Amino acid sequence: MTKQRSIFRAHNRFILTLLLVAIFAWSLFSIKWNADLFHAGGIPTMLQIFEGIIHPDLTAQVLLKGLKSSWITLAYAVAGMSLAIIYAFIVGVLASGTLTSNRVSRMVSKVFFRGILGFTRSIHELIWAWLFVAAMGLSPYAAIFALAIPYGGILGRIFADMLNDVAQNPIKALKSTGASRLQILIYGYLPLVWADMISYTMYRFECSIRSSAIMSFVGLGGLGYQIQLSLADLKYDQVWTYVFFLIGLVLFVDIWSNFVRKGLTDRKRRKGFSPGWMSTFFTLLLIFVSWFYITLGENAQLFELLSDKNLEYAKKFFGGLVGVNQENPAFLNADSWSSALKLTLETLEMSIMAIGFSTLAAFITVIPAARNVANGSLTSSKRWYNWILYGLVRVSYIFSRSVPELVWAMMIIFIFKPGLLPGAIALALHNFGILGKLWAEVIEDMDPRPIRNLASSGASKIQIFFYGILPMAVPRFLTYILYRWEVIMRTTIVVGFVGAGGLGMEFKLAMSFFQYTQITLLLLCYMILVIIADFASESTRKAVK
Repeated sequence: MTKQRSIFRAHNRFILTLLLVAIFAWSLFSIKWNADLFHAGGIPTMLQIFEGIIHPDLTAQVLLKGLKSSWITLAYAVAGMSLAIIYAFIVGVLASGTLTSNRVSRMVSKVFFRGILGFTRSIHELIWAWLFVAAMGLSPYAAIFALAIPYGGILGRIFADMLNDVAQNPIKALKSTGASRLQILIYGYLPLVWADMISYTMYRFECSIRSSAIMSFVGLGGLGYQIQLSLADLKYDQVWTYVFFLIGLVLFVDIWSNFVRKGLTDRKRRKGFSPGWMSTFFTLLLIFVSWFYITLGENAQLFELLSDKNLEYAKKFFGGLVGVNQENPAFLNADSWSSALKLTLETLEMSIMAIGFSTLAAFITVIPAARNVANGSLTSSKRWYNWILYGLVRVSYIFSRSVPELVWAMMIIFIFKPGLLPGAIALALHNFGILGKLWAEVIEDMDPRPIRNLASSGASKIQIFFYGILPMAVPRFLTYILYRWEVIMRTTIVVGFVGAGGLGMEFKLAMSFFQYTQITLLLLCYMILVIIADFASESTRKAVK
């Protein structure tokens, strides 16, 4: 029976892989592959952009701007994530149903609060930023709230899932002692998931740094603002200087995150000034300094957002979104729906192309990127060039994922004409580094014994990969592909802002011309697309298991 199930699962995975390849091939037909894809000066521009990587502008003035902009980016991210954690914890606990006393109330709580989390995370942070700027003006709080809402939704969902996956034996033991629901949560659930919650929050914090950098697109400061100005002036050497600052910021958070995780897993150090206490102190200090800078350095007053002028403007803006005093709102017009659905299909094609390109690139580079391949512990074969390849590929992964999709798109649009292809390439460049890193970690966590048996029997590297590594790694590989596709689906609208096509390009035009009901229609299409992606991804994951 077990053997039949194994064969059935392998058959499902093979069919699923063929289906995904076919869907990717279908998406490629949406592009007319000819010389018209490039601008007339696209190739020379591409060479100038690459020249900027080798010779970045390292003058004192640019470096000082980079440091100041890095701090603004970090402060916004810290402030936004501090609010996101509070929102995620409260709503995540409610969405888990751990505080409810019976099955009906638990179901109602899960559906209602998970719906709230789903809505807030389905809209990209840049869209939230644009909506807040339109409603309250160019305030730092527009960036902070725009980060807090979607990241709170993402964290809240993960927190709820973690609480639901807790082993029930300790919980039942607490219940038998007569503990209240709140006591069970504090002394039963939270101690079992606390470390995982903090670990995942640090990962999302790294992502929030990149999101904070792109807030400049709606007029807010930070590294993204300097990158945008430098691109507008065609100063590619300055562009890469600020990009390197952004990469350094991401690396700083990555190192800090590893330090926090090490403190969480170091069970032996119970007393004294341990890494856990040091990281907690540093985190609280950074949160305090960030909020201090925002309120005094940026002179951002929260109560000013509630002034009569801002409330009146917000009322007018959000009233326009729902079609107040408009005879024929776009979301009730058949022709508008037809055009929007066509753009939705283009957005879907862009996301499929993006995940396809990034998957191909990760597939080619993942083997040399695994540490156990580089040191020979997986294949029992050491080569002098393994560590060189490992270093080069790993650096490319860091470089790729550290640059936000919007920044990649702003550079690529100078090379390619506006359309789906530049958007797909920008999304693929960012996700290639993330997907490659995740895949490499899958290979590093493998049981090396079956692979060594193949190597000792004289199998070549290609045979070891296709008959040893790939069959063991495919389920996890497919899971990560689907997970990143969900993320790409949310981000396609953002690269459209700079002319990459799809819903994002139309959304920017609608915002520029104050077509509020058109904005609502596009957001509805976008949310439908994200919900469909979530459903398709979840169904496919179940088929892979």
